[in-house]
Amino acid sequence: MLREYLLLPLLASYATAVQISVAKSGGNVTTSLQYGVMEEEINHCGEGGLYAELIRNRAFQGSTTYPSNLDAWSAVGGSALSLQNLSNPLSSALPTSVRVEGNGTSGLTNVGFWGIDVRPQKYSGSFYVKGSYKGSFIASLQSITNGEVFATAKVSSKSVADDWVQHDFTLTPKKTAPSTNNTFSLTFDASKASGGSLDFNLISLFPPTWNNRPNGMRRDLMQAMRDLNPKFLRFPGGNNLEGNSIDGRWKWNETIGPLKSRPGRATTWGYGETGGMGLVEYMEWCDDLGLEPILAVWSGLALNRQVVSKANIGVYVQDALNELEFLTGSVDTEYGALRAKYGHPEPWTIRFVEVGNEDSLNGGASSYKSYRFAAFYDAITEKYPDIQVIASTLDITLPGNAGGDYHLYDIPDNFVKKFNLFDSYSDEHPILLGEIAATEWNNGKGVDWSDTHFSLYPWWLASVSEAVFLLGAERNADKIIGTTYAPYFMNLDSYEWSPTMISFNANPDDTAKSTSWHVYSLFNDNHMTNTLPATSNSSFGPLYYATGLNNKTNSHIFKAAVYNSTADVPVSLTFEGIGRGTTADLTILTAPSGFSMNEVGGPNTVESQTTKIKAGKQGVFSFSLPNLSVAVLTTK
Repeated sequence: MLREYLLLPLLASYATAVQISVAKSGGNVTTSLQYGVMEEEINHCGEGGLYAELIRNRAFQGSTTYPSNLDAWSAVGGSALSLQNLSNPLSSALPTSVRVEGNGTSGLTNVGFWGIDVRPQKYSGSFYVKGSYKGSFIASLQSITNGEVFATAKVSSKSVADDWVQHDFTLTPKKTAPSTNNTFSLTFDASKASGGSLDFNLISLFPPTWNNRPNGMRRDLMQAMRDLNPKFLRFPGGNNLEGNSIDGRWKWNETIGPLKSRPGRATTWGYGETGGMGLVEYMEWCDDLGLEPILAVWSGLALNRQVVSKANIGVYVQDALNELEFLTGSVDTEYGALRAKYGHPEPWTIRFVEVGNEDSLNGGASSYKSYRFAAFYDAITEKYPDIQVIASTLDITLPGNAGGDYHLYDIPDNFVKKFNLFDSYSDEHPILLGEIAATEWNNGKGVDWSDTHFSLYPWWLASVSEAVFLLGAERNADKIIGTTYAPYFMNLDSYEWSPTMISFNANPDDTAKSTSWHVYSLFNDNHMTNTLPATSNSSFGPLYYATGLNNKTNSHIFKAAVYNSTADVPVSLTFEGIGRGTTADLTILTAPSGFSMNEVGGPNTVESQTTKIKAGKQGVFSFSLPNLSVAVLTTK
C-alpha cells in the first residue's frame, strides 16, 4: 500500500548551492506512456467541444432524463415547429423529428453551441427530410446581430412523401464574421410542399475537421493536444462511463455505425449526447495523434449505487469481450467483420483495459473486491493475455499482473506533501495516475466536494505543485503506467467542473492552454527512458527534482520545481561521465505571480526562457531557479 511521509521544513535561504550528483547507472527503465489525456463528457468537451458538430440538438434525441425538445432551435418567420414521433421515423434510434409548417418562406434556425464560428472555409452540411416538395432548400450562415448573410447554398429537393431522403450541401463564407453570434438557417417555400409542411431530422453542419475526417474533431482543440505531445488516451471518461443508472451506462455498440443508428444518451453531466463521438471516433483520435488507447469498460456499477449481481455480471463481461473483439479481432470474427463494415478492416491494438471508474465510491467497493473486478480480469486475461488489465482503484488486492488507478484532487500544499508518495510503493502492480489536478486554493482543510467550481482556471502556484507531485512519480517511473490531468476540457459557456487543462468557447481563436498545460508540455517533451539515482547535500524542499536520461537522444535530463522558497535556489549539478565544456539547454517556466491564469481569449501568462549553458570545472552545471519555477535541463 502507499504511505505518505511529511516533508522537511522549507529552507529559508541559501548560503551555498544545492549540490546534486547524478550517477551514471543504477536507475530504472521508465514506462513508454508517461503523460496522456483523459476524455470526459463533462463541461460539453465532447458535444459542443472536441466533436466538431456545430448544430446543437441536431436530431432531437431524448431520454427519460432529458426528453426530446426544441432546444437551440427557433422558427423562421411565421412558420411553426412541432416535435413528431411518426409511425415511420428516420430510424428506430432517432424516432423524434421536427415538423415545419407555414405558408411562404418557412424553416428553422439553430444557434449552435452558444455560437457558431464563421470564417472563409468549407462547411459540410446535410439533413434528412420527409414529405413531397418540388422546390429548393436554402441553407445559410448569418449574423444574429444584424442579419448579415455570410454564406448560402441552394439545395434542390429530392424529397418524397413517404420516405426520408438525405440532402447534402456546402457553405463557403467569403469573410470572417466579427463574432460567433451567428446562426444556421434552413428554409423552404412551404406553399410548394404537400400540406404546407415537411418533417426534418439529423440536421448537421461541420467545419473542416482534424485530418479532414468526416464526423471528425475540432481542429484547434486537437492542435492544442498535439502541441502537448501526449502519449495515451484514457476513454470514454470517468463518471460518464458509469452512467446515472445501469441502463444509462455508456454502451459502446450504440456509438458505432451510421449516425442515424446512434440513439444518444443522457450524460452524467446535465445534458444529452448524440453518440456522434463514439468508439470508432475515439480510436481515430488515437490514430491521428499517435496515442496509446487505454480502454475503460463498464464494470457493473452506476452512479445511483446500482450494482450488477454476481449472477448477472457475466452478461457485461461478455459485452466487454465483444467490444475488444470489435476493436482487435480479425475480419473473420463476428465483431471484427462489423468493424470492417464500418470502414476499418485493419484491427487496432489494445494493450491496456481499465475495469470501471472509481469503483471504491458510490457503494461499489465491496462488490468490486469480491467479484466484479475478478470476473473481468479473469475473462480478459484468459482471452487476451497480453493486455494489461487495470483496476479503477488501489483499494483492492490486485491479482496476477493487474494494475491499479490512483486519482488525486487536492490543494497545492498537499500535492507537495505527496512528492515521495511512490517511494514507499514496493508492490509489483503498476499504477495509472488516471486523474490528477490541484483544484482549490490552499485553505488548510483540503477540497470542498460540495462545490465543483473550485477555481475557474488552473493557476500557477497549483501548476507548480502538480509539477512537484509529477517529479515524485517520475523518480518512480518504473511503477507508473502514465499520468494525466483531469478533467481535460472545459467549454466556458456550459461547464459543471473547473479547473481544466484546456478551456475554450465557440471561437477557436480564444482557446486557452492552461498554466498546467505548459508544465505537462515541458515534462512531456523531455521524456526520460531511464531514471538515474542522485545524491545531494540538501534534502528535498523547496527544490524538488528527478534525474535520468533519454537513451534515444543520449541526453542526460534534470527536471525540477521550486515551491515556496524565500529566495532563488542556486544549483550545482553534475552527471557522472559528463565533463567540462558539455553544453546543455536549460528551460525555466515562471509566471508573474502564483495566481496567474491563462484565460479564454486572454494572453499566455507562462513565461518560458531557454538558455544554453556549459559545464564548468569537474563538469558542474551552475544555475539558479527562482521561486515558483519549473525547469528542465538537457545535455547535448
